Amino acid sequence: MPQAQRFKRGPTPPRLLLPALAAITAGACGPSAVLSQADTSSVDQASELSQISSSQMIDESRRTAIVRAAARVAPAVVSVNVMRTRRVRPRTMWESMILPPGAQQRSTGFGSGVIVSEDGIVITNDHVITGASEIKITLPGGRDFNAEIVGTDPVADIAILRITGDDLPVAPVGTAKGLLIGEWAIAIGNPLGNYVADSEPTVTAGVISAVDRNIAPSSEDEGFYFGMIQTDASINPGNSGGALVNAQGDVIGVNASIISRSGGSEGLGFAIPIDRALQIADDFLEHGEIRRAWVGIDVEPAEADAWGRTRGVRISRVTEGSPADEAALQRGDMLLRANGRPLSGPLDWEGVLLDLRAGNGLELSVQGQSRTIEMEAMQFPSSIAARVTLFQDIELITVSSQIQGELGLSSESGALIADISTELTSRTRLQMGDVIIQMNRTRIRSAEDAASFFEELTGQQGRIVVYLERDNSYYTTSLSWRG
Repeated sequence: MPQAQRFKRGPTPPRLLLPALAAITAGACGPSAVLSQADTSSVDQASELSQISSSQMIDESRRTAIVRAAARVAPAVVSVNVMRTRRVRPRTMWESMILPPGAQQRSTGFGSGVIVSEDGIVITNDHVITGASEIKITLPGGRDFNAEIVGTDPVADIAILRITGDDLPVAPVGTAKGLLIGEWAIAIGNPLGNYVADSEPTVTAGVISAVDRNIAPSSEDEGFYFGMIQTDASINPGNSGGALVNAQGDVIGVNASIISRSGGSEGLGFAIPIDRALQIADDFLEHGEIRRAWVGIDVEPAEADAWGRTRGVRISRVTEGSPADEAALQRGDMLLRANGRPLSGPLDWEGVLLDLRAGNGLELSVQGQSRTIEMEAMQFPSSIAARVTLFQDIELITVSSQIQGELGLSSESGALIADISTELTSRTRLQMGDVIIQMNRTRIRSAEDAASFFEELTGQQGRIVVYLERDNSYYTTSLSWRG
């Protein structure tokens, strides 16, 4: 089903006009004029009408664009309550003696979500429901629903859920394209979760601070984000998965992340563009999987100027037979723009690929060429996917403060590739000296984290996006895993 049919974009609500202040006069009276009873009554009526008119004006002035937008979207912003169950592994011999076989530990978490269709499709963040054994959706008003997972995209940090019920509220969806820096932005979610007695969402307001923001993880933050909407509307833990709304009352983003030294909101909130989230929902609903496109090139940062700034990305590899190869792109070509988006580093390129689908056109501006390179992206071909069946050909060590200082690394943690076979390098494009800092949405802080990640994939197959630091720049590479 086409996106436009499944996710209806609501009409722009009409602007409310303030009533004109009535000009009330009591009549012209000369200095010697005497007011009759009728005249006095007219004055009283005029005064009363004036008070009514003023009251109406005040009432209308309270109904700002923010109020109307919140009223339009808030009924469809839900609480996402998650139950997680994990196996408890004994850490000591004593624990192995006292813990019963198969001992499990249960924990709860919470976040927010947005209902975007009448058939109960709910969009939230992947990190909200990761590891969930049970998911319960609570609507404003208190109605509870058990949710099923339609699909998750850990790379984009989007999860698609479904609930079944009658008369479900639906949030009108807009677009993140053409956002204006400085226009109103309203965040709606449930930052307090189970700490309050009701399920009514919280509303905060600010402005659009920036667009197309790329976020790299620090030692405190979790994961990479690409092409994000930045807002100073207050976003706090529990807001994740909630709605970012414009002044017209349309959802333009899915709240996902904050940058904070204190743990609370500091005016640096980020939302995933709603267009990306809806595309992911369509992929799962129509195809049962994410259908991201493949172009067939790897990129690396351009040389920085004296101020440390870069412009463009350099092609480091072109796969034979790929769309890029057929478009005559070559290693060493400098890409300046992709589909109109300026490229200042590899993360910008990853942001472009994140929203690209097989069959989509791609326009590239290449330095030194007067023409625009046009190509059509294709599905990632399984025949050339790197199949990692054994990971014994790689040696990983945990990044310590000493290693960080000796190698001049930006990353304070991660898994450093101390040794790797030539065969594995050719198949995965990983190199000795790379620091693995994230796999899909899993933050890698140590060699043990990397080992645990692959251990959990035993018996599974699928695509893995590896994020790494190389020569003080961030790179990504894709693996097709078969465990």
